[in-house]
Amino acid sequence: MPTMSNALAHETSPYLLQHKDNPVDWHPWGPEALELARREGKPILLSIGYSSCHWCHVMAHESFENEDVAAVMNRLFVNIKVDREERPDLDQIYQTALQMLTRKAGGWPLTMFLAPDQTPFFGGTYFPREPRFGLPGIAQLLESVAHAWQEKRSEIEEQNAEVRRALAELAPGTPSPLELTERPVYAAIADIKSGFDVERGGYNGAPKFPRPAELEFMLHRGDDEARDQILFTLAKMAEGGIVDQIGGGFYRYSVDAMWLIPHFEKMLYDNGPLLGLYADAWAQTREPLFTRTAEMTVDWLVREMSSPEGLFYSALDADSEHEEGKFYVWTPDQVRALLTEDEYAVAAPHWGLNRPANFEEKAWHLAVAKPLSAVAKQLGITLEEAEDRLDSARERLFKARTGRVRPGLDDKLLTSWNALMIRGLARAARRMNRPDWLVLARQAAEALKQRIWQDGRLLASYKDGRARFDAYLDDYAFLLAALLELLQADFRVADLAWAQQLADTLLTQFEDKEQGGFYFTAHDHEKLILRPKPLHDHAIPSGNGMAALTLGRLGHLLGEARYLDAAERTLRCFQSSLASQPAPAPTMLTALAEFIKPPTIVVLRGPETALQGWMREVSAESSDAALTFAIPNGMANLPRTLAKPEQEIVTGYVCAGVNCLPEVVRISDLTTILSSQAMN
Repeated sequence: MPTMSNALAHETSPYLLQHKDNPVDWHPWGPEALELARREGKPILLSIGYSSCHWCHVMAHESFENEDVAAVMNRLFVNIKVDREERPDLDQIYQTALQMLTRKAGGWPLTMFLAPDQTPFFGGTYFPREPRFGLPGIAQLLESVAHAWQEKRSEIEEQNAEVRRALAELAPGTPSPLELTERPVYAAIADIKSGFDVERGGYNGAPKFPRPAELEFMLHRGDDEARDQILFTLAKMAEGGIVDQIGGGFYRYSVDAMWLIPHFEKMLYDNGPLLGLYADAWAQTREPLFTRTAEMTVDWLVREMSSPEGLFYSALDADSEHEEGKFYVWTPDQVRALLTEDEYAVAAPHWGLNRPANFEEKAWHLAVAKPLSAVAKQLGITLEEAEDRLDSARERLFKARTGRVRPGLDDKLLTSWNALMIRGLARAARRMNRPDWLVLARQAAEALKQRIWQDGRLLASYKDGRARFDAYLDDYAFLLAALLELLQADFRVADLAWAQQLADTLLTQFEDKEQGGFYFTAHDHEKLILRPKPLHDHAIPSGNGMAALTLGRLGHLLGEARYLDAAERTLRCFQSSLASQPAPAPTMLTALAEFIKPPTIVVLRGPETALQGWMREVSAESSDAALTFAIPNGMANLPRTLAKPEQEIVTGYVCAGVNCLPEVVRISDLTTILSSQAMN
């Protein structure tokens, strides 16, 4: 008897399509499913996850593929499945509600039970097929929740009213009239520094997440001690198992405090910011380890994550053949069989293959266990020879690994995550003089403009020729940040015009005109039970923080008061939160620092060939507080602030706010100015 697909069969999300043949009568979130719940008076079982989520797969195999469990779900509930990467608005709302209801942290899979009016009354994350881990079995839970819905409706309705009131109170309060100061910046730096792991790098204990926004803030806004902490952390990460030592790219996080054993999924949203961060670190140190890490990250991106459109896929699963990490780990015997004796003599001690198994007591996940210089000394060979042997070993292992069953690929194309990668690529291209990386960034930006920019608005996701879902705050703010990086790497008037369009849409469609700040969803978005206005950075930067930062920079660049005013209103909206708990909001703190001390704007004019030489030197400077734009002679339709006089030699114009220095005609003078500002 053929399997009947449910309503997810018409979706584009790989995660939803994974569930299209479940015996569960799944519906995508939308008016049809919500109306069905209202009409039948049934509660909603809302399941939120994503394709590379390990425990989502476990719950699917245990329960959603089970006929008996599905029968209970179909009898008692209207079942809705959501990809949290397509609908981060819903994920934010119901993760917040879960924490409110249970006083526990959320996660994925998220399992929520809603009244037909979308109000949650019970929830959790993973529930097993049979009782274990101190959790009830899913069938027992379903019956209990349905019984409560039928027999305790009035109590649930009272609780729902409280939940709605509590959600409504989450919005930031009245903007503060107090002076904006840098005190929250200094307080956050001190707070973050206090959690530093002096032996292994990073902050606090296991599990350890990269948190690129925090690392970037500390590298560029922190004192010398903070910068040293970040450079040490980046080195430890690059040598650790959180980096794929064979194929490049960063895994999601480390389950231990040593950056050794990762959760093996690879997410685009981590790799884009980390690429830019390693380029910044290279600019400060010229450390070859940072160069190699950046290069391997881009190699992985091109090889495994690039779409025919020139965009980048979302994620790689942690699992293959239903086992986490199976694609990536080795045994010493496997490695020895693939390498020459000389190669193995270097690879084994360097990657820890001569030590006990580090992954589930049966396999070896490769990380630097002994510095290559020490291995070379022990073997009596030069460091260059050891490097050659290791490179050859890496190539052999990579080739052999390609024959394994690959982890699943989530091939949807998300606007916000692509914007983060474009920003990272453009910054790395500029810092490290890699025009080939700039080509990748520009191709992706053009692909977004062609496919996801429609009728003056962005859409959030693209797959199979379909652009879908109203874009969110993150889509606009992150893409605006990406365009500002592209403009520094390769100035084009069309990019500046698009940046202004994005900024104007932020103001007209997302800003809270009364209280300041930006809602996560546009004014004409579907009405939900909560309209978040997020402040804190998590795995990705805060949309409000990035909006305040980029609008401030664009406002200074163009001399546009409406952008500067919106940035200030955002800072004032969150001023009390920054004063009481600044550390979780490093992107907003960067915006605050630049509000108080405007970024340095450098405009270079002159012949295009000569400009390129200046940009190579200027771009290698380490400060993130200086924005540099090289505008060749002959470029038309420039805004007033950038229409500097054309000269036969390169001439630099340096301003910070309304204060400008005399024209600079020697590159050495300009780099001296920028170096001194980076130290202040």
